[in-house]
Amino acid sequence: MDYQILALDLDGTLTNSKKEITPQTKEALIRIQENGIKVVLASGRPTTGVLPLAKELQLERFGSYILSFNGGRITDCRSREILYNRLLPKNIAAPLFEIVKHFDVDIVGYSEKAILSGLHTNQYTELESRINGLPVRHIEPFTEHIEADNNKFLITGEPDEIARVKDKLIPHFHGLLNIYCSDPFFLEIMPQNIDKAHSLEKLLSSIGLTTEQMICCGDGYNDITMIQSAGLGVAMANAQPAVKEAADFITLSNDDDGILHVIQQFF
Repeated sequence: MDYQILALDLDGTLTNSKKEITPQTKEALIRIQENGIKVVLASGRPTTGVLPLAKELQLERFGSYILSFNGGRITDCRSREILYNRLLPKNIAAPLFEIVKHFDVDIVGYSEKAILSGLHTNQYTELESRINGLPVRHIEPFTEHIEADNNKFLITGEPDEIARVKDKLIPHFHGLLNIYCSDPFFLEIMPQNIDKAHSLEKLLSSIGLTTEQMICCGDGYNDITMIQSAGLGVAMANAQPAVKEAADFITLSNDDDGILHVIQQFF
């Protein structure tokens, strides 16, 4: 197959355990872009958290793309144009907060310059801060200080508590929100029907490509839909078992240059 576009999850996929892209993987990604292949950095991170990696891979030079907030926003790196932007319902923060505040978790929002913590800043909120290179700012009351336009919220906490929150929220917001775990300690609160696969299909349509021409690589639960929809769905060796089951091909781990292996095999 003549693959024309490569969509990559970041954490646990493109970056290693040190949150770095190895020099050899970086070189390979720049080379395929020089040959006309488009690269999409597809992440649950906010756009600001993806920009440093986009710069490192020269996405602006080659007209490649950022898919941030799990598909809530798509940005053309060359023009800086936002090609797609789906927001949470405007009045969702208050009823969501009223439920979440009764659990031992944090609720996180995003600004251009900070991770916004609305309850109990915990080690997983701090992890989100480190992943994105943004400081944590505690805001109180959350519902008054959070901006009206949000692509997503994130609930952080111990896996058992996250599971309890998830069981409470899903039936309550059925038909309004897409709620799922990207990691056992991260519960994603997304607009209804928004995920990486949905937004990648929007991007492909706008640039005249098909899903059959796309390779998608990931390791987490939030990567399953794009892996299933791609012409070639790739799971990392370190991926969750359900991700591996959804994939057509399993590459090396993120600490063994798994993405470089994909490029060598299929480009």
